[in-house]
Amino acid sequence: MKSVTALKKRNSNTYLDDKTRTLKITDLLEKEHPDAKIALEYPNTLELLIATILSAQCTDERVNKVTKTLFKKYKKAEDYANADLKELEQDIKPTGFYRNKAKNIKKCCQMLIEKYNSQVPKTMKEMLELPGVGRKTANIVLANAYNVVEGIAVDTHVHRLAKRLGLTNNEDQDKIEADLMKIVPREKWMRFADLLIFHGRRICNAKKPKCEICVLKSLCPSAFTF
Repeated sequence: MKSVTALKKRNSNTYLDDKTRTLKITDLLEKEHPDAKIALEYPNTLELLIATILSAQCTDERVNKVTKTLFKKYKKAEDYANADLKELEQDIKPTGFYRNKAKNIKKCCQMLIEKYNSQVPKTMKEMLELPGVGRKTANIVLANAYNVVEGIAVDTHVHRLAKRLGLTNNEDQDKIEADLMKIVPREKWMRFADLLIFHGRRICNAKKPKCEICVLKSLCPSAFTF
């Protein structure tokens, strides 16, 4: 990846400070992807939580196919908590890492019953107590279910684009989130993640990014280096 310094020599846009450049990136992506929103399909908050846990290292499209059947079979936290583990594993197997996910979902729903009256909690601190829930999952659930924004959800797309755009030098998701929270206005935290995710799917692909048609190419230190 080219350094930001190298990019500055190529384009005057990059003389902007990080916060101003991030705002410009956000504005361009808003025009490019006005339909950006969460792709997971869920009827209620519990099912958003389950779907987000399943989405780890799996495409939202595949998760939606699995949950279309799963949500008909398991309707309440009690259904997951009391499920036969082997059967639950098979029900979610196409999402990958199904043994660990099934174990976490079962334990997570047991905790929801025991501690939160079968309801998904509304704070980051409480969410992070749930088995299988990290900051990415907590951010997605809190923002989309309760409009509680406490951070920026860093999935694989946000991770990749933040690095390519020179917004972070970190690899750890939590450290990337912390870097982004410093330069993205709080009121745009949720939206910024959605925009990066859509841009990552449509343009800035992992293996072959479409730099030639990217609206961010004048702001990106990685443009045309792939």
